[in-house]
Amino acid sequence: MSTLPQSTPKVTSGWKAALKKAWPTIRVLLSIALLWKATSGIDWYALFHTEIQMQAWWFLAAGLTMFSAFICGGLRWGFLMRAVGFDASLKNYVALYLAGGLINQGLPSTLGGDSYRAITAAHLNSSGKLVQEKELNEELHHSVDLEHANPKLRLSFSMVLVDRLLGLAGNNLLGGIGLILGGATLAVWGEKLGYVVTGVMIFAGVAVSIALAWSPTRHLLQSLLNKLQMNQAMPGIKLAFSWPMNIAQAVFAIGIHALTILTLLFCLKAYGIDAPIEGLMIGLPALSLLLMLPISISGWGLREATLSSVLALWGVNSSITVLASISYGAITVLAVLPGAYLLLKRK
Repeated sequence: MSTLPQSTPKVTSGWKAALKKAWPTIRVLLSIALLWKATSGIDWYALFHTEIQMQAWWFLAAGLTMFSAFICGGLRWGFLMRAVGFDASLKNYVALYLAGGLINQGLPSTLGGDSYRAITAAHLNSSGKLVQEKELNEELHHSVDLEHANPKLRLSFSMVLVDRLLGLAGNNLLGGIGLILGGATLAVWGEKLGYVVTGVMIFAGVAVSIALAWSPTRHLLQSLLNKLQMNQAMPGIKLAFSWPMNIAQAVFAIGIHALTILTLLFCLKAYGIDAPIEGLMIGLPALSLLLMLPISISGWGLREATLSSVLALWGVNSSITVLASISYGAITVLAVLPGAYLLLKRK
C-alpha cells in the first residue's frame, strides 16, 4: 500500500520529462504537416508557367518595414526597462530584442527569446557589459524558478511581460479595427465582433488607467508588487498603462503591428497581388493569437494555412498567398539576423 503513492509521481515526472524532450521534434513535425497541407493544393507547374510579374524591390520594402517593427519593439522594451532602474543603453536593449526574436524563429534552445532577453538584460551594466557571467550562464541553461529568483531578475521578467501585454493590446485593437472594416466579408457577425473586441480593449485600458490613478487601488498594487519583491516595477507599469501614456502606447503598439501588416502586403505586391488591407488586418492579428499556442516552429505552416484561408474570402489566390507567406517568414528571419552577432559574441 505504501509503495503506490511513491511510484506515481515518478511515472508522472518521467512522462513530463519525455514530453518536454520530444516537444521540439513534435513542433517541427506539426510545422511540416501544416506547411504540406497549405501547399498540397498548389499546382506548382501551372503556377511557375504563368507570367507572375515579380517586383523584387517590394521585398526590400518588406524587409525595411519588418526591421523597423523589431527596432520599435526593442525601443519600447528599452524605455520600460530604463523606467524601472535598469541603466543599459537603448541600443543594448534593441540588440537583445533582436537576439530574442532570432531565438523565437526556431533556434534550438531550452528557453524562449523572451526569457533570454529578460535574463540577459538583468546582467547588463550601464556600459552594456555583462556582469556575473557565471550566474548568467547558469540561469540561461537551467529553468528559472521565478518564485525563488532574485528581485532584479523578477523585475526584468515583469517588464518583458508588460512589453508583451502592450503588444497584445496593439494586436487586438488592430484586429478589431480590421473586423469593423471588413468583418462582414468574414461572417455576418464579423463587424459586430470587431466592435466588441475594440470596445473590450478600450474598456480594459480605461479601467487599468483609473486603477493606477486612484490611490487605494494603486497602493494595493504596490503592496502586491512589494510582496512579489518587484517594488520597483510601478514606474514601468505607469509608463505603459497610466493616462495619458496609455494612448501613446496604444498608438505605438498599433503602429508596430501595422508595420508587420505592410510587410505582408509588400510580399503580396512582389508577386503582383493587391490584397485588401482589411483582410490583412484580420488575418495577421488572428494569426498572432494562434501563435501563442506552441504548436509549430515560429508559425511555419500555421501561418501559411491561416492566411491562405482568410485571404481566399477576398478572392486572393491561395497559391500566391502561400508564396507571399513563406517570403514573409523568410524576411522575418532576415530582419532579426543581426541578433546573431550578440548570440555569437557570447559564445
